[in-house]
Amino acid sequence: MCGLQYKQENYHKTGLPGMWKYLSGFDLEEESRPFYLGEGATALVPVDGYNQKLYFKCEHLNPSGSFKDRQSAMLMSILKARGINEILEDSSGNAGASVAHYAAAAGVKNHIFIPEGSSGAKRKQIEFSGAEIVEIKGERINSALAVEKQHIDTGIPYASHAWLPFGLAAYATIAYEIYETLGKMPDGVFAPIGHGSLFLGLLMGFEAIEDAIGEKRPAMIGVQAENCAPVYCAWKGISFDNALETIADGTAVSKPVRAGEIIAKLKDNYDKLLAINEDEVARSQIELAEMGFYVEPTAAMVWGAFSASDLKIYKEMKDVVFILSGNGLKSKFSKIDLKKRLLLSH
Repeated sequence: MCGLQYKQENYHKTGLPGMWKYLSGFDLEEESRPFYLGEGATALVPVDGYNQKLYFKCEHLNPSGSFKDRQSAMLMSILKARGINEILEDSSGNAGASVAHYAAAAGVKNHIFIPEGSSGAKRKQIEFSGAEIVEIKGERINSALAVEKQHIDTGIPYASHAWLPFGLAAYATIAYEIYETLGKMPDGVFAPIGHGSLFLGLLMGFEAIEDAIGEKRPAMIGVQAENCAPVYCAWKGISFDNALETIADGTAVSKPVRAGEIIAKLKDNYDKLLAINEDEVARSQIELAEMGFYVEPTAAMVWGAFSASDLKIYKEMKDVVFILSGNGLKSKFSKIDLKKRLLLSH
């Protein structure tokens, strides 16, 4: 799926719900039908009190609590069309929780490979959905290697959230919704980067709109945590050796699948990648919650990158959108935990 086409005149006639109004742009098999649990059409909430117009795209309010549901819905549509009733996946985070959630509803048997000792709300989601959890010893990469071996040994399809190309089209619908809600392109869009599918899908979505209407796409600002910022380092030409632990665990990916594609698409002196420290991540989660947006640290990074930055370019943008990718109910940390971290760092 190298390119996307945006055909707005076709989308409002379908009568389909959520992101499925864009079905004609997904290029799926004729047998594919919407598998809908409520994903998409998330709110774009304006925030008052600033000299700029700021908007928060509430992807944390999708059915399983993250933007991943857009891809999971499309995955189930494809699986059902192809008669596939069993899959493998590796993730102890939002992807694993989302796939398990949607697979349960679709009646698809799923095996989720996770690092041994993984805990928290996301693992609980996977468990409650009835997935088979396969714990793998060692670092995160071992889970990916184990699931690849299982695929080779058994032939069970590997439904990788990082590698499957149609996820990009699913995430492009976020860009479509932003444009259609505002009635124009925003000036800037902040999004977190882990493997990079969300950021790349958004960028490709806005490019498709630009191609269709001739209006310049927004500046894309990708955000990573300093403790694990391989895409930022590659873009800056900085050596990235070892990832450190970060409370923004949803982007703790040392070898992002989409890194090269993202860097190739960034425009110099227009798009930017930013990396913020742990204090800024913690502070941004607290600040967003006090503004009415309870999101996990990974999602809060986008606000931290904006509010902590002194770059004049961001202050000159009139319309800025922040992608809130994951629900705060998934977070491992309490407000007291975060405040303690902030106190100890000073």
